[in-house]
Amino acid sequence: MQLLQALCQIAAPSGHEAPLTEFLLHYIRQHQASWSTPPTVLAGGEFQDCIILIFGRPRTAVFAHLDSIGFTVRYGRQLVPIGGPDAETGYRLVGRDKDGEIECTLVVNEQTGALSYDFHRDIERGTELTFRCDFRETDTTVQSCYLDNRLGVWNALRLCETLQDGIVAFSCWEEHGGGSVAYLARYIYETYGVRQALISDITWVTEGVRPGEGVAISLRDSLIPRRSYVERIRRIAREAGIPHQLEVEGSGGSDAKELQHGAQPWDWCFIGAPEDNVHSPDEIVDKRDIDSMLALYQVLMREL
Repeated sequence: MQLLQALCQIAAPSGHEAPLTEFLLHYIRQHQASWSTPPTVLAGGEFQDCIILIFGRPRTAVFAHLDSIGFTVRYGRQLVPIGGPDAETGYRLVGRDKDGEIECTLVVNEQTGALSYDFHRDIERGTELTFRCDFRETDTTVQSCYLDNRLGVWNALRLCETLQDGIVAFSCWEEHGGGSVAYLARYIYETYGVRQALISDITWVTEGVRPGEGVAISLRDSLIPRRSYVERIRRIAREAGIPHQLEVEGSGGSDAKELQHGAQPWDWCFIGAPEDNVHSPDEIVDKRDIDSMLALYQVLMREL
């Protein structure tokens, strides 16, 4: 879990993914020689802060978004949310501006719901603030801010260790409207002819998706994937004997929305471990679900 802890400690809210991108590129350079198939690395330039890794002869692409939710400093100590963060008075926020390091307190107005910060000085407008990382590990769980989606990134990086044929794409902006997957998907489709995808992201614990019962295969959220593709994935999961559970939701979304709304004929399926305390400093995931998530991705990238 040291890698996951390192990922969670890097501030990378939507629009400012560059610090995490730099960490990943350094990690890839350090470790790719030990992977089963060293990848072609595409980054920078037209890919902005995204990264694409090409392994062998790819048939399937895995998408994992780098960014997290957070807050932007506005005027008069006001805060504007990035994405949909949970907000409670007392949450500790961190950042940095021209005057130095920041550790301040989130304040939620009880009457209006307006967000602000409590700090000994004014913070430069435009500064991004994120939850202070308090990474906690037990024998059965991990708990931290930003498991969504650093755990999806961790899963994709661990997948790279054994991946022989496939694409791993690290995307940006997912928590705040998306935008990068459209050009990544077009490039991948036009260059490599790949048009089926897995979304390495983290879902919710609900009344129907419980911690410790396996990775969730989503049958739908606010969008509906093509059923024949999802059924192939379910069959592979059953035959492999990997613990999993089925998710059915009417809201929520992921990088898949840009695949489905795009001009290329992509198939996609969201597959991720469920977490509780969503978008808060205390997101928590059962380690059994982490294990089954990685195991299922390893099998699917061989079989799809």
